[in-house]
Amino acid sequence: MTISILFIILIGLASGLAVGSGFVAFLSVLGVIPRLTQLTKTMKLISWYEWSVVLGALLGTIGSLRDPLLSFSPLVTIPLGLAGGIFVGMLAAALTEVLNVLPILAKRVRVDDKLETLLMAIVLGKVFGSLFHWIYFVGR
Repeated sequence: MTISILFIILIGLASGLAVGSGFVAFLSVLGVIPRLTQLTKTMKLISWYEWSVVLGALLGTIGSLRDPLLSFSPLVTIPLGLAGGIFVGMLAAALTEVLNVLPILAKRVRVDDKLETLLMAIVLGKVFGSLFHWIYFVGR
């Protein structure tokens, strides 16, 4: 019994270390946070971005381990959801810009002259897909 508990603890720590190392490598090697601050012209607030990522990862880990039940009013939930969505969207946009994903995709599908349309299709697809999920699946 004790050996299986120690084995589970060891697997959990090793998994957390692997995921954490990948997350740090993702943020540091690709330079996502500095690029995000450069795009938003908020270089003075780079330490706030870094601490928000650290605290978000820590609180997300604690939340996933404890499975909390939070009951906020819609007046609190809506701005929190919007802020989270904006941050994730900007992080994804910074990542795609660093990797030059959209220009490569546009060349592959031969729509070089329609790059704005491609970008709007991706954005609108994400918005409508999220709305469909929330309206149809959430609360059932």
